[in-house]
Amino acid sequence: MTVTDRLPALRALADEHATRFILATFVDLDGKPCAKLVPVEALETLATEGVGFAGYAAGALGQQPCDPDIMAIPDPASFMALPFLRDGLAMVHCDPHVEGAPWPYAPRVILKATLARLAASGYDARVGAEVEYFLLDRDTSAGLRTADGDDKAAQPCYDARGVTRMYDHLAAVSTAMNSLGWGNYANDHEDANGQFEQNFTFADALTTADRVITARYLIAMLAEQRGMLATFMPKPFADRTGNGLHLHLSLWRDDDPLFPDPYDARGLGLSELAYGFVGGVLDHAPGLLSVLAPTVNSYKRRGAVSTTSGATWAPNQASYGGNDRTHLIRVPDGNRIEVRGGDGSANPYLAIAALLTAGVDGIERKADPGAPCGPGEHPTSAVELPVTLLHAVDALRADPLVAGALDAAGEGVSGYYADRKRGEFLAWHNTVTGWETTRYLTAV
Repeated sequence: MTVTDRLPALRALADEHATRFILATFVDLDGKPCAKLVPVEALETLATEGVGFAGYAAGALGQQPCDPDIMAIPDPASFMALPFLRDGLAMVHCDPHVEGAPWPYAPRVILKATLARLAASGYDARVGAEVEYFLLDRDTSAGLRTADGDDKAAQPCYDARGVTRMYDHLAAVSTAMNSLGWGNYANDHEDANGQFEQNFTFADALTTADRVITARYLIAMLAEQRGMLATFMPKPFADRTGNGLHLHLSLWRDDDPLFPDPYDARGLGLSELAYGFVGGVLDHAPGLLSVLAPTVNSYKRRGAVSTTSGATWAPNQASYGGNDRTHLIRVPDGNRIEVRGGDGSANPYLAIAALLTAGVDGIERKADPGAPCGPGEHPTSAVELPVTLLHAVDALRADPLVAGALDAAGEGVSGYYADRKRGEFLAWHNTVTGWETTRYLTAV
């Protein structure tokens, strides 16, 4: 959209929704939401010039203090009125630019570059997302406590009583999603005490990535209104299931789905093109984990051997099967595949960009993922997924294709990302914990 188109589009939307302030929003590589609150009186400047940020201060955006401003350029198609948070408030997702050019370290810019390449190959992508989170007491001085003190069942998943006790919050989030046209269709208690998920319909890849960022913001703000803390941290409790971000992907051409094949000899209802996509994701799975599970804490979730509910729901192998939630890739039906390696810390723009790049590579190479695993099967030949963030970073550096996905809008991003994630791992590794003092203080 050109500068001359942005202004009338934003002005019409702001007038329609009686907007007084707009949150001009983007995220850094870590997924941190950054925004400035722009009064509607400054709408023309926002639309024509964008709003400026010191990139180094904003977060992981590949900048130093001496670098020029990042200018957040709004995308009117992402405009959302948020009256359920504040009267007259709206949000618009932005594409960061520097000196007039899209900034290659900006996750939304990376995904848009990936989607442009996808379109050049004759594909467009549809993506659905499952966002899991915990509702906790906001006072964390005595440790993390579930906001609902009565949520103590050994197997709380789908517990009607737990859902009902959190009715006000869940209903507020559902109402917000539906007012935005997302099509919220289910709200449930997940597998851990205090854990919930609220589902919305799939959409094009960019829209879904925007919605994941928006959903996290809405859930956090609406929880705060009720005195709670919402967290998407992958593994806040050692003995409970962690938070996933499961992504459902499919490819289309001219509004025709390319994944289904009712005559599939392998029995999952997928086309050969879809199997190539699956093969690409499996082949690149170790490197993909660096963006699907991008924190130290991610690997506490993935490596968990037991939880109070009896399952971890986090895959350890690059395997696939039918309607079986123990694999990296689950195929619930012939219309889509579900990638279950992502967690609550994943940046949806980067995760989707990397997965689409890997999948299309598999199509182009005619990668064969082999026969799908039967119920409960886990082949010994399947590649083991990285066991720590450091292993995942090493896999990223060793995989030019996944690194290239991060470099989709410009060179240097993958190296910068890998260096930051290695530094994150070492910062944790250099911290002495209670586990160490208990184990080693008087060991010798």
